[in-house]
Amino acid sequence: MGKYYLDMEKYKQLARQAVAEGCVLLKNENNTLPVKKGETVSVFGRIQLNYYKSGTGSGGLVNTRYVTGILDALRQEKEIHVNEELAAVYEKWCEGHPFDKGKGWGQEPWSQEEMPLPDNVAKRAAQISDVALVIIGRTAGEDQDTKAEPGSYLLTEEEEAMIRTVSRHFTRTAVLLNVGNIIDMKWVETCKPSAVLYVWQGGMEGGSGVADVLTGRVNPCGRLSDTIARSIEDYPSSSCFGDQYRNFYTEDIYVGYRYFETTAKDKVLYPFGFGLSYTHFSMETLEFAEDSDSVSLKIAVANEGEFPGRQVVQVYVNPPQGVLGKPLRSLASFAKTRVLMPGEKEELPFTIWKKELASYDDSGATGHKSCYVLEEGTYRFFAGEDVRSAALCGSFTQPELKVTQQLEEALAPVTPFFRLKPEAVCGKKTAEEADDSLELEMGKEAVPLRTISLADRIRENRPEAAACSGDKGITLGDVYDKKAELDEFLSQLTDEDLACIVRGEGMCSPKVTPGTAGAFGGVTDRLKDFGIPVGCCADGPSGIRMDCGTHAFSLPNGTCLACTFNEALVEALFEMEGLELRRNRVDLLLGPGMNIHRNPLNGRNFEYFSEDPYLTGKMAAAQLKGMGKAGTSGTIKHFAGNNQEFSRNLADSVISERALREIYLKGFEIAVKEGGAISIMSTYGPVNGLWTAGSYDLLTTILRKEWGFDGLVMTDWWAKMNDEGQDGDTRNTAAMVRGQNDVYMVVSDAASNSAQDNTLEGLADGRITRGELLRSARNICSVLMRLPVMDRFLNRISEEELKEQRESAGEDAQFLDLKYQEVDRDTPLDISGISTEKGASSVLGVKLLHQGIYAIQIKARCDAGELAQVPMSIFMNHGVVITFTINGTQGEWVVRSSDLGEFRFPHQYLKFYFGQSGLELGEVRMILKEELQ
Repeated sequence: MGKYYLDMEKYKQLARQAVAEGCVLLKNENNTLPVKKGETVSVFGRIQLNYYKSGTGSGGLVNTRYVTGILDALRQEKEIHVNEELAAVYEKWCEGHPFDKGKGWGQEPWSQEEMPLPDNVAKRAAQISDVALVIIGRTAGEDQDTKAEPGSYLLTEEEEAMIRTVSRHFTRTAVLLNVGNIIDMKWVETCKPSAVLYVWQGGMEGGSGVADVLTGRVNPCGRLSDTIARSIEDYPSSSCFGDQYRNFYTEDIYVGYRYFETTAKDKVLYPFGFGLSYTHFSMETLEFAEDSDSVSLKIAVANEGEFPGRQVVQVYVNPPQGVLGKPLRSLASFAKTRVLMPGEKEELPFTIWKKELASYDDSGATGHKSCYVLEEGTYRFFAGEDVRSAALCGSFTQPELKVTQQLEEALAPVTPFFRLKPEAVCGKKTAEEADDSLELEMGKEAVPLRTISLADRIRENRPEAAACSGDKGITLGDVYDKKAELDEFLSQLTDEDLACIVRGEGMCSPKVTPGTAGAFGGVTDRLKDFGIPVGCCADGPSGIRMDCGTHAFSLPNGTCLACTFNEALVEALFEMEGLELRRNRVDLLLGPGMNIHRNPLNGRNFEYFSEDPYLTGKMAAAQLKGMGKAGTSGTIKHFAGNNQEFSRNLADSVISERALREIYLKGFEIAVKEGGAISIMSTYGPVNGLWTAGSYDLLTTILRKEWGFDGLVMTDWWAKMNDEGQDGDTRNTAAMVRGQNDVYMVVSDAASNSAQDNTLEGLADGRITRGELLRSARNICSVLMRLPVMDRFLNRISEEELKEQRESAGEDAQFLDLKYQEVDRDTPLDISGISTEKGASSVLGVKLLHQGIYAIQIKARCDAGELAQVPMSIFMNHGVVITFTINGTQGEWVVRSSDLGEFRFPHQYLKFYFGQSGLELGEVRMILKEELQ
């Protein structure tokens, strides 16, 4: 097998393991779980028939060959039994109450109607089974935040009544939460189930992974990546979340457990890092030492229970309050044991660099403005199972303030507001009293505002360049082969070429893998003639989205993966993802998504990881390392501050410089420095008044100058950019290039400037320089040379790999080299390559010359008699349009027609499937019914 062979069985097993290790057990009384051999299980809740594999939007639209739900997996178990009598009740009810898919993008409801549960049904189930599983389902996704309402963040009355009824009849009732992110949990106290298990959204192997935990094959070892508070109002961000125009991040660095463990411990139901097991572990600190640069620990973990299992060790730091004020707990490191047998022990080493414990001074309170500093005092370390129960394991004293990194003010806010600050700094308590045993009161302080001239900074750092040298015959392949320098190659490009290379094309560009999100690089004939290939990028964090219907692997969601606290597992899983990308000729995955779970109501939290930046960064870095082993990579997103979906292209996130650096940018920094990120996507909206797609301080001062990032930055799809003080505009690519966002995503045609951007206009009037355009071209080309597309373009992919691609793709191989037919107002399609044999499927690519509403007209005949039935299905992109059943016509031609729908993008896909032989196609026409402007 080739170097890049994708072992699908290994892929499935890793995904299944990730689901199982991500499950978080919050309660387990009466030995409810695991389910024992020979027991019968009653499954309640309509979502048992409609498992949520992921959230919605770009992070969830993966076409799968199958999805194994929880009920499916339980039915496959040989040593336990499913109460099929109860399952039949739900199946019958759901026939009359079908799953509501919503109408269009972002319109699927976050929950489904629940079946009212009669008392006698629950009573009967209890008589014939041993344990009850109640499955609650929620989805969420792009364009719509979760709401603090029943059926969204809260349970509905029907759901609570179901849990109460089942718990009354069963002494062993486990509630399984098939959700993307945490939900309100007050019902645990009132409904009193004996067990609660977060199973998240596990992708296509989700049910199998959950079954492994339910049966005890895998001991629960997931840990919460977020704090679960008593009420949504208890989260400090809730008062400044969801505004249409501006959200002040008044909680500052006190996000999640950093807030609750500092000032509101009593408001927590389940602390960060919490999770139960079927067994019991002990921890012992064997070593604690420090030197000038680091702290080292060794923690011994012993399994003192009766089941094999894994344990997560979490290490937190409690720094001195100093003059800046700090959380009483911050995650400094974590590790997961191997599977320990009863009585077995493992010693885990930890090294924590002191510079990573530093705080950013954005005010100059320490005398060192715009610096990371270690304030003097005692730094205490705690190790344990979660943030609340972690015990003191050592400390060191910093004798005097130390500057660990001298930076420069960047991306500071311009709008005044106040932020939280512990009162210990204000004199109500001394810094020495602010130890781990206290709960501090919170005061407020004014947030430092910007003091530098951003315009001057940009002007003083503008790259200049000589005029175009003309064509010297140098190709990018020459640079790739080290026969020429990149700058010499780029000097050949005209200003028009440079304006084109910063335009990405999509969706579903015909220049790359069909159905994918975007194409970048050599998107015009001239650029291609210079040897610049067209790179392909595809959504998203939960697997490869290909809208033409190509099948792909659906992965566990981001929250689930974070809850594994297992970097090695995530890296191994995403090595498989990287190989799958390569197999489908996709160079960049548009993921991982890694924004902070600032508030539980963010609709897109399912594809992000955690409220903690350190855990977030480590998980993202693991994914990037995994994909990198296959030569592909991810595009970390959304950089930065994309922490709500409502009004995401408009609402300004007003954030202190300290909170940005310590919370909202920290995970990205880890992904860049440790994960080797080469591609980043900016956001739709503004941070501190500047749309991120043109934010110079974000993309140049911090990302490239401070972090050393040498990759490319792309916009989110149809994002806006702005000049300071002006509104965002999708056409303002001059601001984009100036900020060093390299690629605008997306346009339908780069050569014609179909989106009417102002790049050349900005070049002509001096808003940008040729040097700035060359800078972006250099970023783009340098990344293309690090991706598989360069070898594909130069025909250097091995024959073995090409053969494996086609063999593994199966029927989807027809998409790999798809040709496109132009469709005008009434166009017959070339159908000469379509086979009408039983079971045959064929795909036609079409390029619509007009935006509008289209219909399809089929002319066909069947020589059989009139009782013959020959079905034929037509799919548009990945959805079935209609199934015609044509009776025998005794050789006469008949015409059938159907509407296809509304289309605003030119490149689309028609798929024909024939369920029976005997049909002859005479003509297939596409007809424009109504043109749209």
